Amino acid sequence: MNKTIVAISTPLGKGAISIVRMSGKDALKIALKFFSCANKIEPRKMLLGNFDLGQVKEKCMMAYFKAPHSFTGEDIVEFQLHGGVAVTRMLQEKLLQGGAVLAQPGEFSKRAFENGKISLDEAESIVDEINSESEGEVKSVLSASSGKLFEKIKALQESLTELLAQIEVSMDYPEEDEYEDVRETVFQKLKECKKQLQEILQNAEQARFIKNGIKIALVGKANVGKSSLLNALVGENKAIVTSTEGTTRDVVEASLDYNGIRMNFYDTAGIRESQNEIEKIGIEKSKKMLDEADLVLIVYDGSEKLNKNDENIKKIIKKPFISVINKQDKKRSIEKQENEICVSALSKQNIEQLKEKIFQTIIKKKIDFNGVVVTNERQLQHLKNASSQVDNIFKEKDQSLEILSMLIKKVWNELGKITGETENEDIISMIFSKFCVGK
Repeated sequence: MNKTIVAISTPLGKGAISIVRMSGKDALKIALKFFSCANKIEPRKMLLGNFDLGQVKEKCMMAYFKAPHSFTGEDIVEFQLHGGVAVTRMLQEKLLQGGAVLAQPGEFSKRAFENGKISLDEAESIVDEINSESEGEVKSVLSASSGKLFEKIKALQESLTELLAQIEVSMDYPEEDEYEDVRETVFQKLKECKKQLQEILQNAEQARFIKNGIKIALVGKANVGKSSLLNALVGENKAIVTSTEGTTRDVVEASLDYNGIRMNFYDTAGIRESQNEIEKIGIEKSKKMLDEADLVLIVYDGSEKLNKNDENIKKIIKKPFISVINKQDKKRSIEKQENEICVSALSKQNIEQLKEKIFQTIIKKKIDFNGVVVTNERQLQHLKNASSQVDNIFKEKDQSLEILSMLIKKVWNELGKITGETENEDIISMIFSKFCVGK
């Protein structure tokens, strides 16, 4: 029997309110050992009363949610009290003395899952929503928490369950013609399964930028204005700007949220031949950053012609890039560059256009948040595993139905690691519900 758990649900610190909640069959019983009010206790009503802390009483609000109509599916009691570390801990300590036990990390959500209130992917989306850092990330998490992924994967599992049922019947009552018909049906259904998995994964490839943001490296020879450009892009002085070459010795990071996507900029040391040991280390870090970036901004001084350093930098770029011609406020001397945009970091000219160009270069199509958007790494890995397992079945297509059945069960179980349903007990039930065995 689950014990009644208690936890402080808001960050500890000074604030307007703190929330402490309990979940379990004794939640109300424990609460009423300490809380009293003039009103009758009714579910889903916020009641003002006093909580007995011993020598003093805390005026607070209490809400009672009766099972199964609560987040966890159990009785829940929540207290809203004045924000403060000491008083919040005192209230929790009283509830522990009253018979509750301290909740483990994630235990409220775990109970919600165990009681069928949320699916496994919805449970994970709670953590992802808390950790979201951009508008796009929030949208993707809310898309996941709406249950669309669960519905999609559950439908695929049901299709595979039906396939397994057909195979079982075919093996129990073998007739040569029907045997081949079943094989044909198996691979038709698997082809459709593969197609749906690929659609989800292709959308996820684009959507990964929602979760991780876009890594953008600013590179160029020394003193072309990379640091000034970084400051102009993020709207604050993140990087030191001087007229002295080689000032940037380490990678300087800064971020901004643009169209719901987090853009992470990395201002790197000017790449050139140098004898200075510290500067050389910075240059090596710049080259490493080029390998990790999703996009490179090659920054040029538009008032100067290309030189050997500019040409050498272009040669080492292996990622998608934008040629940023800086110092547009001066007379142009540089030759036309591939995929260029002219800006002035000093006067902020065309900075917004550069942000849009970055966005359009990486986000090649609009992400449909009304569809299935997967950014959770664990879920993505299971989807990739399931897709690979379907590929393996096609490689083994000449195997017996018994072997194919085993391989299909692997796909079913892999998908179940997303929905939380990884057992195959319902296959036998499906056999009896879909087929007339006595035929």
